Amino acid sequence: MKLAMGMIVTMTLAFSAVAEETTKEDSLRAELEARSAEFAAAAPAEMIALFERGIEAVGGSGVLEDALSVGDEAPDFTLPGATGAEVALADLLEQGPVVVLFYRGGWCPYCNIQLQAMQRMLPEFEAAGATLVAISPELPDHTLDTAQKEQLSFEVLSDAGNEVARAFGVVYPLPDFLVEVFRPRFDLAERHGEDKWELPLAATYVINAEGEITYAFVDKDYRKRAEPSEVLEAVKALAPEAAR
Repeated sequence: MKLAMGMIVTMTLAFSAVAEETTKEDSLRAELEARSAEFAAAAPAEMIALFERGIEAVGGSGVLEDALSVGDEAPDFTLPGATGAEVALADLLEQGPVVVLFYRGGWCPYCNIQLQAMQRMLPEFEAAGATLVAISPELPDHTLDTAQKEQLSFEVLSDAGNEVARAFGVVYPLPDFLVEVFRPRFDLAERHGEDKWELPLAATYVINAEGEITYAFVDKDYRKRAEPSEVLEAVKALAPEAAR
């Protein structure tokens, strides 16, 4: 089953109650909206228009239709962590469910806001028996920098060439008109170790111990991310009834 454009696919559970319990002021969504408002207030109108055009280009690229969704089997992977140690999904699944978070890179303020929000809830994820990993196409030196700067205590993995992101179907080419905007500002080729100018969607997956995707969030808009409380509820839903 594939994901409709810009929609969240979850297990057949209602998370609306969770959303009501999490006030807007406390939510990741509110933090992201605040960041977006700051950018809109400071950036030239031409720049804002280019980024909006870029979001629509992502939506039209076909990546949302290609992205893995609920019920799909998660591709196995082994990736280097920030300190160089190899991390294998199969090994993590032996311990319980895994939350996989794809992010664009440490240069992206929206990604860093999301990483910080997940870090704040890490004890709750661990109490629910889940392991959290974040994956970007950045080389280990940069993932290490992100982990240290954001004070992350979960694994931050380096997916050179976006190979794992590609297996999950969440890679898209940055439109040429945005490459022209980004290239003078920072060296994405240096951060990735290649000059392909591809990025992963800011996708979040929950994978059960059998390797099946039970929750998926993908969106064409890089400013929108899975709410940590909703992801946590998806993890908790995997526990036996008596353990909830």
